Amino acid sequence: AWRLWSEGRPLELMDSFMRDSVIISEVIRCIQIGLLCVQERPDDRPDMSSVVLMLNGERALPNPRQPGFYPHEVGSSTSKHELSSTNEISISLIEAR
Repeated sequence: AWRLWSEGRPLELMDSFMRDSVIISEVIRCIQIGLLCVQERPDDRPDMSSVVLMLNGERALPNPRQPGFYPHEVGSSTSKHELSSTNEISISLIEAR
């Protein structure tokens, strides 16, 4: 989604069969809001009340920044992300429903 957004092609995320049954500006708005919610810095992400207002509003939205999970190019200055947890421990707990 981020790659298509940054390349100016967010509508390629949408199934082509849906194009005639949706309002394109609303689809783009939802994609933009989704990308705002996964920005790398938590302080840049909107809280849920802001998301609700964004979904209901007509105001212009800020441009999203790169998501925290986006793979960086090898050799770039920002490629020093670790792919493990801080303490390198993973715990899985299985609980019945």
